[in-house]
Amino acid sequence: MFQTRRLYTVVLCATVLLIGSSVALMSQTPGRRAEALIHDRVDETRLVTLAGNTRPEVIAENDLGAVSDDFALNHMTLQLKRSPQQEQAVVQFIAELHDPQSPNFRKWLTADEFGARYGLAESDIQTISGWLESHGFVVNTVYPNGMVIDFSGNAGQVRGAFRTSIHYLNVEGVRHFANVSDPQIPEALGPAVAGVVALHDFRPHKMSHPKYTVTSFGQTTQIVVPADLATIYDFNPLFAKGITGSGQTVVVLEDSDLYSRADWVTFRSAFGLSAYTSGALTSQHPAPPTGTNNCTPPGVNGDDGEAILDAEWASAAAPGATIVVAACAEGPLAAMQNLVSASNPPAIISLSYGNCEASDGSAQNASINALFQQAVTEGISVFVAAGDEGAASCDAGQFAATHGIAVDGYASTPYNVAVGGTDFSDVLNNTTSTYWSKTNSKTYGSALSYVPEIPWNNSCASIVLANYMGYTTGYGPGGFCNSNAAIMGGFVAVAAGSGGPSNCGIGAPSIANVASGTCQGYAKPSWQTGLSGIPNDGVRDLPDVSMFASDNPVWGHYSVVCFSDQSNSGTPCTGPPSGWAGFGGTSLATPVMAGIQALVNQNTGAKQGNPNPVYYAMAVSTPSAFHIVTQGDIDVDCAGPHNCYGLIGTVDYGRGGRIFNTTWGGALSVSNTSFTPAYATGPSWSFATGIGSVDANNLVTNWPKAP
Repeated sequence: MFQTRRLYTVVLCATVLLIGSSVALMSQTPGRRAEALIHDRVDETRLVTLAGNTRPEVIAENDLGAVSDDFALNHMTLQLKRSPQQEQAVVQFIAELHDPQSPNFRKWLTADEFGARYGLAESDIQTISGWLESHGFVVNTVYPNGMVIDFSGNAGQVRGAFRTSIHYLNVEGVRHFANVSDPQIPEALGPAVAGVVALHDFRPHKMSHPKYTVTSFGQTTQIVVPADLATIYDFNPLFAKGITGSGQTVVVLEDSDLYSRADWVTFRSAFGLSAYTSGALTSQHPAPPTGTNNCTPPGVNGDDGEAILDAEWASAAAPGATIVVAACAEGPLAAMQNLVSASNPPAIISLSYGNCEASDGSAQNASINALFQQAVTEGISVFVAAGDEGAASCDAGQFAATHGIAVDGYASTPYNVAVGGTDFSDVLNNTTSTYWSKTNSKTYGSALSYVPEIPWNNSCASIVLANYMGYTTGYGPGGFCNSNAAIMGGFVAVAAGSGGPSNCGIGAPSIANVASGTCQGYAKPSWQTGLSGIPNDGVRDLPDVSMFASDNPVWGHYSVVCFSDQSNSGTPCTGPPSGWAGFGGTSLATPVMAGIQALVNQNTGAKQGNPNPVYYAMAVSTPSAFHIVTQGDIDVDCAGPHNCYGLIGTVDYGRGGRIFNTTWGGALSVSNTSFTPAYATGPSWSFATGIGSVDANNLVTNWPKAP
């Protein structure tokens, strides 16, 4: 429901105001505060435009007119930026933190130390704060990292300071508000300001899917429970040795409170996890270190299914760990900003929300990148769902892709693990009896061993699905996507584990939701190397790893969740788990990977920062730590005109760009003129599943310890 007079902000980076103690702090840490970037007098007649910061939904069809000048906009976020030289210094230091040969190896920083080294000059922060106050804004918080200012005001003040109006919008029947043009600021501030993060109330979308039942294949539904996870991905030897995540904390970031803590207790009891007595669940609404609280308790708002999914399956992977549900009405990244700015930040964070790079906006992309960047300097391991849209992340929830190849902007930074999704191949390959018992254990497990995997893909464009259904291709007049079986079966859908190259993490698109204009991908990190299949494309490629993420439609697998909110796809957690709620999506895979990190941290006795350098190195040195996925793809159906091959019909659009014509018939392709699926698996790394899925025991026991 639309809530008036409250801005949905994403507080995404941190700023430092070291009054009195700045000299002492700098003497304790190497390096020094940056040189000032603002040298000229602030002249309101000389302006620069902060390009790429208008939502794609801002179109005449949706516009309901301007809000009143006194419309409150609380806890807006101004993202600051470093000089190119200082930014390179941060990148280099992060590389040293993860290099065992460096004297800086794992010498993690605090938020204050990070700000002292890499925050803006105090004079710049004072100039920017003074400019905000001169327009009537209240500066609520200047974060310790010297990169973010939280401030409040109203729509009239925004128009006066940033030269943009705030309008109401009607988007697919839901009332929103947003700025209707790119903000402008005085030219003098340009070298130090990246932009205003989110002058609107659009939320990132969750990456979970309630189970969806399809009976046309006639296969037996196979419910995946924690005991199956432990068997398939080889957790049991670790649990037997006491490596359960004991003493570790995994934070799952949410925008909703839990519906019922009792659901988590019931889940653990039913599946034998309560035997690990150190396991615990807590909830937080983390406040900033200083200033006005910008984390409002969200209550139960419809995303509570995501919250309990994350909490329960993080606990399934690390049953001895403490799981913390950190939620703010202002968004999951608002919670993260406050956590990484705290004196005792968590070592592991899981995030199952996102938006495509091209729709996030340049300021928000910059703030996500900077927030995750700070996190890894503090030793925090950040796991982010790669997405549930194949390589078409700008088309989430649509029937067909129309905006071309795109990846999730929350998952595409070089400072997080991007987690993709898989399914099991037993039904496809007629090997179910080889891998699943006909009877369940007392904790309902039935998996017999590792089950070979394919990418999770519910779309008719999937070649393995098309072939299974008797079609040579997914696209074209005779393809599966143009069949009644696909339409009636629900397979005309942009629904698959996501992957692809970053292509709009930097810059601004010239076409809404399409990587165009000045869009560029994040540069390829130095650690993303060593495996065949990784393209020499110069950009960050997704995903890094993948885990089970099916929601049942194609091959009959999904994961069970105790979720009793019957108003939001939940069911009572009574009787056998086959009658409980079920979910899939990369939201399922991500907290599992975060739980595995808790096992790593317990076994090594140390936090690890970004796990990716170790993943990619171990994929070469210890390939038994991963299961390479070599069959299938993440291709989805498309309706043109971008990266779409085999389009055969005219597309009719409804409000918000949703497609209602069912004769498009294309498949997402790297080329419009020949079919190069976006994307298929291969013999090693691929855009479909990254390195592959994880053998937990081999990964954890071979994880390098500090020299």
